Amino acid sequence: MTAYPEVPADPGVKRQVLADHPDLMVVAFRFAHAGAEGKLHRHRHVQSTYVASGRFRFTVGGAPREVGPGDSFVIDGDVEHGCVCLEPGELIDSFAPRRDDFL
Repeated sequence: MTAYPEVPADPGVKRQVLADHPDLMVVAFRFAHAGAEGKLHRHRHVQSTYVASGRFRFTVGGAPREVGPGDSFVIDGDVEHGCVCLEPGELIDSFAPRRDDFL
C-alpha cells in the first residue's frame, strides 16, 4: 500500500489520496477556512462525496445545496460541480474509475 502525501488543491484546500485502484479512488479534501473553494469543474468520473466534517455549499449541475457532517451524495460524470466552504472541514470523495491526474 502506498502512502500518498497531502498536496495543495486550491487556495485553502489540501488533497490526499487515501486509496486507489484502477476502478476506484478515495481522496480526502481538507478545507482550512470558510471561503475556501473547490472551483467549478467537470470530469468523466462518477463521484461520491461524504462530508466528514464542516459545512459546504455545493453547486451541482447549476443547483445549489448546503451540506454538513454525515451528508453524502453522488455526482454523475461530466456534470459541472464545485463547492464553497462555509465552516472548515473535510470531504471524502470516491471516484470511479480512478483519477489518474491525482497520482
